[in-house]
Amino acid sequence: MKLNSTYRRLWSLAAGVLLILPYSGSQAQDKKTLSLKEAITLSIQNSKELKLSQAKIDAALASVKTANNAQLPDMSISGSYLRINNPNVSLKTSSDSSSGSSSTPKVNQVAYAMATVSVPIFSGFILQSEKASARYLAEAAKLDADKDREAVIQNTVDAYSNLYKSQQAVLLVQENLKQQQQRVTDFSNLEKNGIMARNDLLKAQLQASNVEVSLLEAESNLKLANISMNLLLGLPESTELAIDMNAFDQQVPAGAKAVTEWEVLALQNRKDAAALGLREKAADANIKATKGAYYPSVSFTGGYVALDVPNFVTVTNAVNAGIGVKYNVASLWKNGSKVADAKVQLAQVRVNEEMLTDNIHIAVNRAYQDYLVNQKKIDMYQTAIDQSEENYKIVKNKQENNLATTTDLLEADVANVQAKLNRAFAKADAMVSYTKLLETAGLLNESGPLVSGK
Repeated sequence: MKLNSTYRRLWSLAAGVLLILPYSGSQAQDKKTLSLKEAITLSIQNSKELKLSQAKIDAALASVKTANNAQLPDMSISGSYLRINNPNVSLKTSSDSSSGSSSTPKVNQVAYAMATVSVPIFSGFILQSEKASARYLAEAAKLDADKDREAVIQNTVDAYSNLYKSQQAVLLVQENLKQQQQRVTDFSNLEKNGIMARNDLLKAQLQASNVEVSLLEAESNLKLANISMNLLLGLPESTELAIDMNAFDQQVPAGAKAVTEWEVLALQNRKDAAALGLREKAADANIKATKGAYYPSVSFTGGYVALDVPNFVTVTNAVNAGIGVKYNVASLWKNGSKVADAKVQLAQVRVNEEMLTDNIHIAVNRAYQDYLVNQKKIDMYQTAIDQSEENYKIVKNKQENNLATTTDLLEADVANVQAKLNRAFAKADAMVSYTKLLETAGLLNESGPLVSGK
């Protein structure tokens, strides 16, 4: 058994770090005590994903406003003032022929102003359907943001767990290093007195060196996890975080619900499933809006005209009002492809709904099994700790009585440290797996991992 490889496996936490940047130890560090709940709050406040989600909501709400404005009256005002030359005008009338002479007014300028207003009365249900579609999409965008919020919370729990594991690893390895150094001191004294072979002393020294290397790796992983957490929370990169070491000592419910209950909760509470339902309604409304082109549009129209041509004509108080009807005959053969495209979009949304339902069942079952396994691991590793400590005492006693080798003693020591690390990691994994189960059921929120899923 290679002792160094066992430590290297235990300290390889860097794969769980989300963001890794070069770390400069020369920077001055601010220390900050951070609870899990505070970490969740900060991550939500500073999440770039949630800021992007809010921008999408704002865009969807703007589309709703645009759809609502389409039903408001259209009004336009125009006017012109023109300078013109003196045209040659010959009025050929019977009176002119009889008189043999004619006179025309001299016109060198024209001014006119127009005002028109149009109020839609019926548009083939296009406006109403577009308004409904925009509202559904806006609500879906809000649900997407809620789903993104859950993902941010889960990422925060994962990062906090990595930081906890890293700090636990450093503490346990530091404690083990002190024991190894004390063992080297004891063995050195025994070797000087001729009680122990030098080979056994060298084995103890090698073990101490391996632990020192493991400590360097654990401290490096801790720095990386600390930087990742700072970036996630929007804190200065140099901030040294001190987390609550008891955060993962809380007991989570031990399988109080069957997996079928979690599946039902997921189908009822998942924000992405609800968002797809709204998108289905929006696609259906879009079909109705597209079909509206088959109908004529009716609107109330009104206007005002003022005209002034000096020396010729002046028009004032020319008001008109009435009903306008417009029908695009070409829509009978052109609009069919647009309706077909809208129906395809609806079919795609429905297929996505079916796929999501299948994925929810798979995700809930996977999260539930991980949750149960990690719950059982805590008790199993506690038993392993008791066994490894007892084994270490027995082997140490045998080694002192020359009934066991130094290698046996060192291996028993490694097994004891590994059991302690495994239990510390299992507590964190149990909490993470429970929050993951809550996320897959759509029940995770910023009040903390132990939200009510009862």
